[in-house]
Amino acid sequence: METPWHIQQKVSSPNIVSTVSTDPDMHHSFCTFQPLTPKEALEERVLLDSIAWPEIPPLPAPISIEHTSDPAHSTFTILPRRGGGKWQVGDQLEVMIKMSDFQGRPKTSPGDFLLARMHNQKLGAGVAGKVVDHLNGSYSAVFSLLWDGEAHVEVTLVHPGEAIAVLIRMNKEEPDRVKYNSVFRSGSLSESTICDVCLRPTQQPLCNFTDFRTGDSWFCYKPQNLSCDTRIIHNRIVNPDIIRIFKPKEDMLFKSGVNMKVFIGASGPDNVTVLPKNKDHPEVKSISVTSAPSGYYYQGLWRALGNTRVRQINMSAASQCLKHKLVHLYGDSTIRQWFEFFMRTLPGIKQFDLQEDKLVGPFMAVDHANNILMTYHYHGPPLFFANVPISKMRYIANELDELTGGANTVVVIGVWAHFTFFPMKVYIRRLLGIRRAVMRLLDRAPRTLVIIRTGNPRPLTLYYSLIQSDWYIMQRNKVLRALFKGLNVHWIDAWEMVLAHHLPHDLHPPTPIIMNMIDILLSHICPKKSG
Repeated sequence: METPWHIQQKVSSPNIVSTVSTDPDMHHSFCTFQPLTPKEALEERVLLDSIAWPEIPPLPAPISIEHTSDPAHSTFTILPRRGGGKWQVGDQLEVMIKMSDFQGRPKTSPGDFLLARMHNQKLGAGVAGKVVDHLNGSYSAVFSLLWDGEAHVEVTLVHPGEAIAVLIRMNKEEPDRVKYNSVFRSGSLSESTICDVCLRPTQQPLCNFTDFRTGDSWFCYKPQNLSCDTRIIHNRIVNPDIIRIFKPKEDMLFKSGVNMKVFIGASGPDNVTVLPKNKDHPEVKSISVTSAPSGYYYQGLWRALGNTRVRQINMSAASQCLKHKLVHLYGDSTIRQWFEFFMRTLPGIKQFDLQEDKLVGPFMAVDHANNILMTYHYHGPPLFFANVPISKMRYIANELDELTGGANTVVVIGVWAHFTFFPMKVYIRRLLGIRRAVMRLLDRAPRTLVIIRTGNPRPLTLYYSLIQSDWYIMQRNKVLRALFKGLNVHWIDAWEMVLAHHLPHDLHPPTPIIMNMIDILLSHICPKKSG
């Protein structure tokens, strides 16, 4: 019987429960979620409906890739400018993508996951395209033309729709495919047991480590001879069986160089020449896509579109920008990467040696001359690391509640990489807790600057497709943006910044991209005065 939530929140020590509850809305789920308010439950349902993927026809058994999308037989075509004439800056260019299977037959089913990019490497220019699924085997990619000169189109099949169906099933039926345990110790006696948000029901009692302030769930099987409150270490453990969760031949849907992150060729020219903007000629806009990209690269520098004016700030000027600032970085290793960048490049800042784990932290650094304090904290479990002391695992919502906030306080949040292999409801609940804390912070200190980093594409192998596919990341980015929409927060669109750049995708983007992200961060902290 699950311990009632109102009782759990009155105590700080772990409870022992007999089973893990099952969420009735998820057919195969054995994950435990804290209940939502009626308003939040409705919001969650709308969110889940908004990211629902087109239904993909099941493959007949035994599985064969012959009838699945083949990038080698698929093509894209640049459509002529509506109304004729020359392409000019300000237009939107549309590309039609026709998918075919390995036998060269046109696909008629939806659901392929495609990425599109327009670039000119000589100019250091690049922009992400918006892809539209027409649900019949054809797709459109729409690009905003933002520089004059040559513009080359690039279309990539990340996963065929049949692979997406597998990824959806994995998060429903195998949400525990990444394994965690905890070490329990008292004196000379030590035991370890499996832990997760999603624990398969057994006769073994559970330790309930749900955070009594945030309601974030975490459970471990109870050790046989030790109490729940002797837990001292969190581990992520290698799961040698993870590839075995495929059904027969399903791994064929995730072949690098065959059908995973493979370029699609053009049926004609793959580039256009763009003329400077002509005020006497109206701009041509797509009828398929109404949204614009968040920005683009030109001469290797990110130019944000919208209200953000990005400044290129050298590190000496950055010290002045950050003067008298408290900068708190919260999130996964893609946020830790920013802390590490500042430690290498910001003059005068010194990191305290807190004798902490070099990957997990927490970290703290000070520039005494400029009165700068910078901290970094990881998020609470799930954590993709081993040998993490339980005392060091903090939930971001709780950390935010400890801040005074104010005009000199900067909060940066990036939480996504460790949640990709869980059902979306796990991620939604974590974000809801953080959102509540952000709203409380902005309510008591409205001048606090809050910045959120999205997830970004990464290189894919068979293994990483199962746990951190670009499709998983893209879906979580949609949820992240929707949940914080309307709040006084600022965004760093790591997804588009990585996608638009010519350098290979990386979970931890290379330095040229990080430098552009830091420029945006500093531009939010020290916006350029108009006039």
